[in-house]
Amino acid sequence: MKPDNTPSRRISVAPMMDWTDRHCRMFHRQISRHTWLYTEMVTTGALLHGDVPRHLDFNDEEHPVALQLGGSEPADLAKSAKLGEQWGYDEVNLNCGCPSERVQKGAFGACLMSEASLVADCVKAMRDAVQIDVTVKHRIGIDDITSYDFVRDFVGTVADAGCNTFIAHARNAILKGLSPKENREIPPLRYEFAHQLKKDFPGLEIIINGGFKTVEEIDAHLLHVDGVMIGREAYHNPFMMTSFDARYYGDTAVPKTRAEVLHAMIPYIQSQLEKHGKSEKGGGLKLNSITRHMLGLMAGLPNARAFRQTLSDSKKLALGDPDLLLQALARMQPIAA
Repeated sequence: MKPDNTPSRRISVAPMMDWTDRHCRMFHRQISRHTWLYTEMVTTGALLHGDVPRHLDFNDEEHPVALQLGGSEPADLAKSAKLGEQWGYDEVNLNCGCPSERVQKGAFGACLMSEASLVADCVKAMRDAVQIDVTVKHRIGIDDITSYDFVRDFVGTVADAGCNTFIAHARNAILKGLSPKENREIPPLRYEFAHQLKKDFPGLEIIINGGFKTVEEIDAHLLHVDGVMIGREAYHNPFMMTSFDARYYGDTAVPKTRAEVLHAMIPYIQSQLEKHGKSEKGGGLKLNSITRHMLGLMAGLPNARAFRQTLSDSKKLALGDPDLLLQALARMQPIAA
């Protein structure tokens, strides 16, 4: 269970493959102290047969942070969840929403929604193995199944296994014929399904995900559900999160300006380069592996393009100098807070 002093999941940033790695999460943490952060999906196979530290290592400053797992074998998920707990994650989340063909071949992700009893077994096995929260992220339907009854029955079955938190991406997942990107855009959003889940299961924590870009949209949905998870907007326009701590968590501390966020990342980058080595070729840490997550910081401001160009300059990146952030900042002067 989540410790009493851990912030609620009122606002969270979605797990996003190739994006929400530990460098991205560390950057987001400079903007919001309390927003929940999620890892990219990590498969059970990667943990049980691969490099565990590479997949699970994270920075203490990232808390509260959740590990999202991909898998469908209860025993493997239990072992993986235990690893997540041992490494210090605050939550383990089971992916029942990813529609990619690669994930389907592994018999997990969104296709698990058609096997609610198996998901229940997976949740029970994980809950038996760990003390931290076990949650499920899912779609509202798959393929041409558009009835609310489908997602209601899925949630009911999994809840009976002890899951108390459900994150509903309010679109169907089309398992054949659409790419993951198209699955985030083409199936219509049906927010009312998530709202109805909260009405039908008032004792559960229901979090809604899908297409949110403004705090006004977030506010409107928080009238119906317990939390809102934002995705692409948090990545492309991360400074939107600057008001979250005060607005949703009552934190009266003055948030960092964009410039302060950049300055805060410099010692982190320096420490990572020293720990892993500077390299743009072969081994070591590539500076771009951190700076690429910061390209949207100046979104909407004059000279934002010049800022992005500086942080993306291959010759400058090859030098491995974190002062590149200051060079990019200089292109923004005078900078808005």
